[in-house]
Amino acid sequence: MPAPEAVIQTVDEALRMVTARGRTDLAARLRKTKDRLHDDRVRVLVIGEFKQGKSQLVNALVRARVCPVDDDIATSVPTAVYYSENPVVTLVKEEPGADPDDESRPVRTERTEASLEDIQRFVTEMGNPANREGLSHVEVGLPTPLLQSGLELVDTPGVGGLGSVRATATLAALPGADAVLLVSDAAQEYTAAELEFLKHAVKLCPNIACILTKIDLYPEWRRIYELNQAHLTQAGITAQLIPVSSVLRWHALDRNDNDLNIESGFPVLATMLTNTVGQAELLVRRAVANTVAGVAEQLARGLQSELGVQEHPETVQSTVTDLRAAKERMAALRDRSARWQQTLSDGVADLAADIDYDLRDRMRDIQRNAEEEIDVLGDPAVVWVEFAPWVEEQVAGATSANFVWANERARYLAALVAEHFAEDGQLSLPDLDVDAGGSMQAVRPMYLNDEGDPGLGEQALIAVRGGYIGTLMFGMFSTFAGMALLNPFSVGAGLLLGGRTLREEKKRLLQRRQAEAKNAVRRYTDDVTFHVGKDSRDMLRRVQRQLRDHFTQVATELETSLQDSLKVAEAGARTNAKDREARIGELKRELAGVAALQKQARDLVAVAAKAGAV
Repeated sequence: MPAPEAVIQTVDEALRMVTARGRTDLAARLRKTKDRLHDDRVRVLVIGEFKQGKSQLVNALVRARVCPVDDDIATSVPTAVYYSENPVVTLVKEEPGADPDDESRPVRTERTEASLEDIQRFVTEMGNPANREGLSHVEVGLPTPLLQSGLELVDTPGVGGLGSVRATATLAALPGADAVLLVSDAAQEYTAAELEFLKHAVKLCPNIACILTKIDLYPEWRRIYELNQAHLTQAGITAQLIPVSSVLRWHALDRNDNDLNIESGFPVLATMLTNTVGQAELLVRRAVANTVAGVAEQLARGLQSELGVQEHPETVQSTVTDLRAAKERMAALRDRSARWQQTLSDGVADLAADIDYDLRDRMRDIQRNAEEEIDVLGDPAVVWVEFAPWVEEQVAGATSANFVWANERARYLAALVAEHFAEDGQLSLPDLDVDAGGSMQAVRPMYLNDEGDPGLGEQALIAVRGGYIGTLMFGMFSTFAGMALLNPFSVGAGLLLGGRTLREEKKRLLQRRQAEAKNAVRRYTDDVTFHVGKDSRDMLRRVQRQLRDHFTQVATELETSLQDSLKVAEAGARTNAKDREARIGELKRELAGVAALQKQARDLVAVAAKAGAV
């Protein structure tokens, strides 16, 4: 999505005006805004469980078999496909910088060129199992018309169940996406895990579409489509559901058959993606318009204050008094003891405590439920293959819910802090870094220390040991009755006690395995709480620094504007009548220029809306 020329011209005009007035602080803000215009990609994540047709979908959209597809191939590394005049493949590794405590969290990026033929070796589980190459992602540039508008499609690894650890990592990436395509094939209707994932996802990235793939394979796909639509409606999820067939799409492309292409469903999907690009352009225009309007407002305040003094010199004293009071208020906002600073500090402390309590409470609940299940299921060694994934799924779902809640609370805190600046019309919010990181990847899977049941030889030895004691004890009593040590009664008692000893040993081993299983659940939940809690605290510290720096800059800019206005007001009182008339003309011309700049800012949004970008 290259920045329109009108947007760049508006920012350049604003830069010219603030530079002419010596406002280096406002110029720095505008340059940051201009830098954002060069980030012309609209990022769309393609997510879903394993073998749902995500890679096929991306290939069919870009009309190139760039993402490896086969029955025994699964994606292990995210693959970002974007527009490039010539095909290019880049392997990207990202590692933390030398100083992990640095507030800027520096990241060292290593980029290596590769060929299209090598993609399978780096992005699939077969060629790069468990991402042993340590790649963060692979970038593929293609000369495809659909991508030329700035669209970037990201084929993500299968999440292995939308309540899994990978699903938690995928959720953490959603706030940085412009749109999300949730892919599910027509083999079955949405599962409870998929619907729960969608509920979380729409809170992090509202622009979500659901893609129903492989409609060519399943004759009953229309019934699945209706069931999925009903599930979305019942769950209160507003998302477009689009049925597609990648196979029909390829047949249509090979035969240049437009009717078959329409039947594949891809034109509807392409239109949706085009609208996403338009929405992203509108958001960029709005962001630029808000920045330019804020800058123009500060310029206008200074010019209007000076104009008022020049036109009505008798009011200079009251004007100066008002400006000094406003300047003192802005100076107070920059102070560390300012109310917004206290709101931010208290809010982060409260939020950290609430998030930690919420996470621990969820883990304790899972732990209680797991221990009850262990008591009911009996021998945990028999059901461990099913039980361990169930616990991990419950934990992943809990951490996802905790992350979503933390995200919402962090943004609410940002809005709460911004209200302290509402009196001066400065309600802009920074782009918050609320990525919780990959903490779940560091959690070790659950394991059960199980020595197993005793073998036949060990069981016989246990039975003989118990039987020997029983035989000896009853045999000694029977000798008083004149019977031999070994007699039917003592042998029978030995057999009974031997069997009882064996049963008690098995019961003891079962109880030990149950206790070990409970300890395994405890260790796992404690490990999750440790790693996820650390990432949550790091995220909150980043949010605190971002909000602190952003609003400190806002207060500094306002204070500088008021300082300039105060200077010109005091100087205006010493201006003679002849110079005053000339200055009034200059000020009116400058105000007219600022008004024109404000109109340009408003037109940025109006033009996009009129063009149907929304």
